Amino acid sequence: MAAKKILLNEGEIAKKAFYIEKGCLRICFNNNGKDITFQFFFEGESVSSIESFRTNQPSIFTIESIEPCIIHSISKKDLQSIVEKSKSIKQQVEEHTFQRLIFYQKLFLSHIKDNPEKRYLDLFENNPKILQRIPQHYIASYLGITSVSLSRIRNRRS
Repeated sequence: MAAKKILLNEGEIAKKAFYIEKGCLRICFNNNGKDITFQFFFEGESVSSIESFRTNQPSIFTIESIEPCIIHSISKKDLQSIVEKSKSIKQQVEEHTFQRLIFYQKLFLSHIKDNPEKRYLDLFENNPKILQRIPQHYIASYLGITSVSLSRIRNRRS
């Protein structure tokens, strides 16, 4: 799959979950005409609009490729069938969901208590592949700042 391809649009119902063999995806949403990046996913990770996938409600975000990708997908029906047949897979899905919850709690708290420079430093220390592979305007959006502000932070860190 090429870069900048949409796997799921905001407002659509998620009928598939995706596994990334190679490449990078982002989750984003439209906030009054402004594109906001919420999260990044890389090789070995899976992604879907989980609330849409589980409840058949419209997705609150878009899933888009950032770079050329090799993506595998599974339908909701097929995943449910596998989970029902395998206790081990069910436990893996539950653990994955729990880990995502922990991540989102930390992300939420970081946006409340940390300033953008601290959030950037945390990215630098804990997830440098984001800084190495993701375009600056997506990183700025993820941090909740402009590209100009991100450039200033990067220049201060140099």
